[in-house]
Amino acid sequence: MSKTQPSDASGPMESGPHAPPDGSAGPSSVTQPGTPTVTPAVTPSVTQSGSGAIPAQPTGAPPVDLSVIVPAYNEEARLAPSLEAIRTHLDTLTTGPGRCVRWELIVVDDGSTDATAEVIDKAAATEARIRLLRTPANRGKGHAVRTGVLASRGRRVLVTDADLATPIEDLDLLQHRLDEGATAAVGSRALPGSRIAVRQHALRELLGGAGARLIRAAAVPGIRDTQCGFKLFDGDKVRAAFTRSRLDGWSYDVEILRHFHERGWPVAEVPVRWAHQPGSKVRPLAYPTVLADLVRLRWRAVRPVQIIVPALYLFFAFVLYGGLWGNLGSGYLADSGSDQTQWEWFFAVTADNVANLHNPFFTDLQNFPLGVNLMANTTMLGLSAPLTPVTLAFGAHVTWAIVLTGGLAATAIAWYWLIAKRFVRSRWAAALGGAFCAFAPPMISHGNAHPNFIVFFMFPLIIDRLLRLCEGKRTTRDGVILGLFLTYQIFLGEEALLLAVCGLVLFAVGYAIASPDVAKAVARPLLRGLGIAALVCLPLLIYPLSWQFFGTQSYHSVLHGQVGNHPMALLEFATRSMAGDEKVAASLSLNRTEENAFFGWPLVALTVALVVHLRNQPRVLALGGTALGAVVLSLGQNIPLLGTDRTLPGPWRVLAQMPLFESVIESRVAMVAVPAIGILLALGCDRLAVTRLRSERETSHRLLGWAALAVALLPLVPTPYRTVERAPTPAFLADGTWRTYVRPGHSLVPVPVPSPSDTAALHWQVDADLGFAFPGGYFNGPWGPDRIGIYGPEPRATGELLRKIRETGKIPALGARERRDFRVDLGFWRADVLVLAPQDNVLPLRTAVTRLTGEEPKRIGDTWVWDVRDDR
Repeated sequence: MSKTQPSDASGPMESGPHAPPDGSAGPSSVTQPGTPTVTPAVTPSVTQSGSGAIPAQPTGAPPVDLSVIVPAYNEEARLAPSLEAIRTHLDTLTTGPGRCVRWELIVVDDGSTDATAEVIDKAAATEARIRLLRTPANRGKGHAVRTGVLASRGRRVLVTDADLATPIEDLDLLQHRLDEGATAAVGSRALPGSRIAVRQHALRELLGGAGARLIRAAAVPGIRDTQCGFKLFDGDKVRAAFTRSRLDGWSYDVEILRHFHERGWPVAEVPVRWAHQPGSKVRPLAYPTVLADLVRLRWRAVRPVQIIVPALYLFFAFVLYGGLWGNLGSGYLADSGSDQTQWEWFFAVTADNVANLHNPFFTDLQNFPLGVNLMANTTMLGLSAPLTPVTLAFGAHVTWAIVLTGGLAATAIAWYWLIAKRFVRSRWAAALGGAFCAFAPPMISHGNAHPNFIVFFMFPLIIDRLLRLCEGKRTTRDGVILGLFLTYQIFLGEEALLLAVCGLVLFAVGYAIASPDVAKAVARPLLRGLGIAALVCLPLLIYPLSWQFFGTQSYHSVLHGQVGNHPMALLEFATRSMAGDEKVAASLSLNRTEENAFFGWPLVALTVALVVHLRNQPRVLALGGTALGAVVLSLGQNIPLLGTDRTLPGPWRVLAQMPLFESVIESRVAMVAVPAIGILLALGCDRLAVTRLRSERETSHRLLGWAALAVALLPLVPTPYRTVERAPTPAFLADGTWRTYVRPGHSLVPVPVPSPSDTAALHWQVDADLGFAFPGGYFNGPWGPDRIGIYGPEPRATGELLRKIRETGKIPALGARERRDFRVDLGFWRADVLVLAPQDNVLPLRTAVTRLTGEEPKRIGDTWVWDVRDDR
């Protein structure tokens, strides 16, 4: 065990002169020191705290108005004048006309090796109200302060440092705040009214400021300076806090203030005077010790449910993707279509660009030689770039599995955190809401193939920051953080962010209608914060978005037709739900990755019942309006009238032609209803969990409520994703034989040319370490003079010819025109070799290419190869 700190004006996060000569920082002890000795004659009894024997209040001693605690370690040079200044000032204090403050001054000698104890004895000999407590060994400032506080009798307790870096006269400022109702008043050097007479070294100030921000974020929100050694407390409350404290070192302040924060005891931060005193003994080791103490504080504050719930989310996500994890490399999600191959290619290309310092927004490995605008495709640079080491070390298939599994779990955890923080008291109610937000049928549907529509962990953080802006406390800071959050979300998924904005607008409108006064009050700070966020986003996003919309291979809008949800889909169950019927779901959706509205009739009924039952809460009305508005918008431009062949114009018509919205698949807007319903479920569950039962009728109502939740949610429990074995990469490509045929700056042309429906070449390219480029592929790119967005490359004659032969197995007439087009296309693609791997209709494809080239192919393994280089 190392020695711990002596008394000081500040802890290491704000620096000060308090440390033992050897510079050790002193973690919390695990050994028992001897019982402190006490002078004068009153000997306190001993109580056990977490770090040794601590003297308690003297038995039978009368209470006093104020106890002053001074920890001291090797302070013989400056302690005497400090004690005299404190005693003189305390003698001037009164509690009313003709009544002086009854006080005591407790000095704790924390195992000093100099004459500190003699200085205290001398002061105590002339003033009976001064007491000395001694510990036989140096245990640290936290231990010394705990010793003094637990031995105190004051209705209020002041803790101050031996050097009086903050003058004792500033006690009046702290007393005033306790008179106003605070239970603690902490002196602060970080507030506008603070006066710093002598500053510390610039490096120590920098480290202290960084530490203070870390402490605020990790342990004590709202307090800008926890380490100033001048604090006044309500006596009973601070003694209760120190009884539970465990830290002996610098971080005792943080531990005590966190105790006050957790119990809702108001703490006031008061600007004071402060002057750095010479003789500081703070050593570098003190800083990592404080960081370790912060970790300990946070870990001890974690309740079992806070570990169990995230663990359950992660476990369930692993169960869903068990087939993928059980067969990494060759496992393929059966319902992902071509998307798994595309996403693995995105991850591999991003990793290659990052590792080789290439432009992360562009590549010509697909669609050679034109290339692909990666910023205009959903490459999720916010995850694919940070996961580059994983992709390079283990392969893109591992990154794919991590993003899907971790994305669902992280989304559930983030919603759980927000709901527990902002909406409900019961952690298990929040757990239910978080689970629905991540594992609802629309999310599970996109979990087949669209990680950009399941990785939603940023949205709860964004919503929380918006709610902070509504509070109007720190608008500039919250606006800046919101801007950074929005910027990061752009690199996770822009369409998802656009849909989230729609949901937030729907909620804001609903809340404004339900509670106009509140909406009016929060409008100004919210709008100001949004303006600040926009100013933060603009410089960070101007280049990426310029590349996306105006750079190489950029496009505008995407042709996908009208894809609204069928109204009956809202009442049915999705394919991957326990009660789902894949035939019914297929008849009401575009495909298995777009089952966006299959909530099931029991949940729809329960949601309506919850809104009606909790209608006295504006937030409930706003959430219900958000879910309803999202569902109606998701029905598209033309809403079918059930039982007829007629349609009604849908409100999506208003948005369909607007910039950005023109590319949105409107059925996905139903996903906005997922978090709204999830929060409503959490509110309903919370009502059931925390309401006290006063009659048999209330008991029956609670049982009925739990039964309704079970009936609504059990049919929606998702089933594991089905996986199949992926076809292996041809040996010609896997073993590197292709390298003898393809020159730098030229391409390898798979037969048929890769397209959104035929993406095997993307996997081959990844397996070949991205060594060759090929024409065509699966991406979003421009088409025609208007640069309309389409899936895949702009059609070329040879590509279309080979695609039709593959689909039909029939060879059309191949004349001079087809051969001319073939030569032109090979020249455009800078083709060196054509490769025909095993697949359907190999014979007609081989025959057609042989006729077009005028040469017989060479068989290498199971692959047919045509060498079309000009310089053979």
